[in-house]
Amino acid sequence: MLTKESVLEALRDVKDPEINRSLVELNMIRDIQIEGETVSLTVVLTISGCPLKAKIEQDVIAAVKELGAKEVRLQFGSMTDEERAALSAQLRGGQASSPSPAGQAPVLNPILAKDSMTTFIAITSGKGGVGKSTVTVNLAVSLARLGKKVGIIDADIYGFSVPDMMNIEQRPTVIGETILPVDKFGVKVMSMGFFVEDNSPIIWRGPMLGKMLRNFFTEVHWGEDLDYLLLDLPPGTGDMALDVHTMIPQSKEIVVTTPHATAAFVAARAGAMAKKTGHEILGVVENMAWYEAKDGSKEYVFGRGGGAKLAETLATELLAQIPLGQPENHPAEADYSPSVYRQDSAIGSIYMDMAKLVAEKCEATVNQ
Repeated sequence: MLTKESVLEALRDVKDPEINRSLVELNMIRDIQIEGETVSLTVVLTISGCPLKAKIEQDVIAAVKELGAKEVRLQFGSMTDEERAALSAQLRGGQASSPSPAGQAPVLNPILAKDSMTTFIAITSGKGGVGKSTVTVNLAVSLARLGKKVGIIDADIYGFSVPDMMNIEQRPTVIGETILPVDKFGVKVMSMGFFVEDNSPIIWRGPMLGKMLRNFFTEVHWGEDLDYLLLDLPPGTGDMALDVHTMIPQSKEIVVTTPHATAAFVAARAGAMAKKTGHEILGVVENMAWYEAKDGSKEYVFGRGGGAKLAETLATELLAQIPLGQPENHPAEADYSPSVYRQDSAIGSIYMDMAKLVAEKCEATVNQ
């Protein structure tokens, strides 16, 4: 028998796709009316232009029909400013600066605390143009394909590229003072690129960069169960890298280089900085390692040996050698992205092997 209570109970398993919490828990289900086998109800969205409205509608109708309703009539509303403020406070329920022992800086976010279960991995390089962002994006997606809960902070404020690489056109939802990262390929993404119009240049001094990075922790709702948060750092050893080393002392690092000896020499500086600040270096990725010709032969366009030499210099291992290539994705595909390799492609398989190795190394450290 259909009752208001049974409808609410059925909808407890339907979650807001962005917040990942039950619509019932978030008080988004209102005005349930039952007439025979017809159920009418209102879903109150966080914002009027919720980008995932269609997904919510589909899930609600499916859940109520499974209960036995023949027809489901949905109306949509949006939260008031007061309701959004209350929800923001609920989501931030521990995301404000947490108290810390006397003489120590406050923790910006529980995921930054020493007992956090989130593993931070900074992807860095000595110079630009070595494919650091490509490595970040594909490692994140590969970890997500392994079933891990993953996020990316595109911390390359001047050279943000992650949204374009992943073909993200959606903007983050803002609820009160809380920002919800955009989910793509199972990865939660936050980037300065979401807040810049028409690819305009960013003209900021160092302190503003650090403030933006802090906002990505204090104002973004990452959730409580993120396994990995990857940070795509600007190249070099400037202000942003220093902020990361200060703010996230437990972060691990992956250094990206090309096979060229000079690129590896410059990348060694970024690795040396990580060591001096106590960050564990997970390993080196050699990108653009070779070009595979149609006959299967390898052409070493940018030289050879840079990645192995850098790994030796930093006393770490070479995690992967990524050849030159382009994802075989077509804009007409539903899940198109210009830079994410398919899992079953040759380069996609290399990234999957790399993700498994990174996960094994990180989990081994946790279990020690």
